[in-house]
Amino acid sequence: MLKSIDPRITPELMDCLIRLGHGDEIVIADGNFPAASTAGHCVMKDVIRLPGFTATDAVELVTTLLPIDHLYEYGALRMEIDGAPERLGAVHAEVFAAIEKVAPAGTHLKSLERQDFYAQAKRAFAVVATTDERPFGCFILRTGVVFPDA
Repeated sequence: MLKSIDPRITPELMDCLIRLGHGDEIVIADGNFPAASTAGHCVMKDVIRLPGFTATDAVELVTTLLPIDHLYEYGALRMEIDGAPERLGAVHAEVFAAIEKVAPAGTHLKSLERQDFYAQAKRAFAVVATTDERPFGCFILRTGVVFPDA
């Protein structure tokens, strides 16, 4: 038993988060995402499952420990809605709001067309699968840097 760590963080998720370094990426996937076939291309080949979690729940949980990158062209990516790339679904707005609460100033939140998102996800460190039923509720978080307090 560990202190000050959310008990909803599974051993598999903790192992993943501990192993991530600056620039590594983690996918937060909705229930429609091809999690198992995508994870087969990642560093961690097994899907990290968070049943009962929405994408927002998962991002809020992960970002209690994971710093978001603000030094790169993006700190997080969302999957675009087919035929409406500029439109933010409710899941996108919720997750980006959650990220903005914890991300450093200057963090860029961007989007990728669905097929490009799938390709980028295959290069990620790991896939975290939620049971969120909202379509296009998939995100890639880029690991930032922990700076010592000045």
